[in-house]
Amino acid sequence: MRLALAGDTMLGRGVGERLGEARPGSLFAAEVIDAVRAADLCLANLECCISERGAPVPGRVFHFRAPPAAAAALAELGVDCVTLANNHALDFGPVALLDTFEHLRAAGIRWVGAGRDEREARAPAVVEAAGERLRVVALSDHPAEYAAAAGRPGIAFADLERGGPPDWLRPAVGDGVPDPLLVLAHWGPNMTRAPTPPVRRAAVALERGGATLVAGHSAHVFHGVAGRVLFDLGDFVDDYRVDPLLRNDLGLLWFVDLDGGRPVGLEALPLKLDHCHTRVAEGDDTAWIARRLIDACAALGTSARQRDGRLSVDLSPVG
Repeated sequence: MRLALAGDTMLGRGVGERLGEARPGSLFAAEVIDAVRAADLCLANLECCISERGAPVPGRVFHFRAPPAAAAALAELGVDCVTLANNHALDFGPVALLDTFEHLRAAGIRWVGAGRDEREARAPAVVEAAGERLRVVALSDHPAEYAAAAGRPGIAFADLERGGPPDWLRPAVGDGVPDPLLVLAHWGPNMTRAPTPPVRRAAVALERGGATLVAGHSAHVFHGVAGRVLFDLGDFVDDYRVDPLLRNDLGLLWFVDLDGGRPVGLEALPLKLDHCHTRVAEGDDTAWIARRLIDACAALGTSARQRDGRLSVDLSPVG
C-alpha cells in the first residue's frame, strides 16, 4: 500500500474565492493530481470548515471557512480521508463543523479527529485499498476550547504539554489489532524550524506505544523525520503570507510505502505553493527544499537524499 500524505490544506478565504470562479481541480497542477492518484490512499489535514453557515468565533485572529465546492476539490484531487483535529475546524462554530461532515460524506471522503461528541471525535477510521486496511486516528494539542465533549461537537483534543498522548488515545495505539495504525497529530506552534520538546516526547511515546506511523502538522513548514515519525508535513495549499526565511511557500507531498503493515519506504515530491495554487517545484526552489529536508533530517539523526526529482528518506529506527 502506498500512502500520499498532504499537510495543511486550507481551502477558505482566497482559496475559496478561487473555487467560486474556477473548476474544483484548478487548485492543483495536473502533475500534483497525477502524483496523488498514483498512490493507493491520500490523507490530508483539512485546515478549515466547509460550510456556508455559522459566525466567526470571537477572539480569534484568523477564521477559515471553505465553500461547499471545496469537498469536490478534495475528491477531484483524490483525497480519501482528512483529519479535522486542528485549530480551525470550529472557526465558524459547531453548525459549520456539522456541515463539514455532510459535505465530506457527500463527496465520499472520510474524516477523523472531529465528531458530534468526544466519542466520535476520538474514534479511529478504517480505510482500505490494495487489499489492505489502515486505521487512522487524529488529535490536536490546540485549542482546548475546540475540544469535543459529551453532547458537544468538536475536535479530539490532547494536552501534550502536560504529559504526552492522552489516556483516551492509548487503547487505539496499543490495542493489538493487526491493521497498521496512522496517527495524525496537529501539534506545536506555527512557523518553527524543528519539533518542540513536547512534540518530540509525544512522538516517542506514540511510536513506542505501537503506532505504525506518525504524521504531524501545524508549523506551516516541513520538519525532518525520525524513525517512523514525520514531524511536520508542512503546507499543501493556502493563501498565506510568505515568510522569506522559512519559505512556507515551498512544501512536500509525502509518500509512504507499507508492506505487511510496516513502513518500508518514504519519499517526497517537492512543491511550490503559489497563491491558491500548488504545483511541482522547479530549479532553485527544488534545491532549497532538498537542502532544507536533508539538514532537518540530519539534525534528527536521519539520512535523506535527492533522487530522480524526489527526496528519499531513511525510515530506520533512530538511536
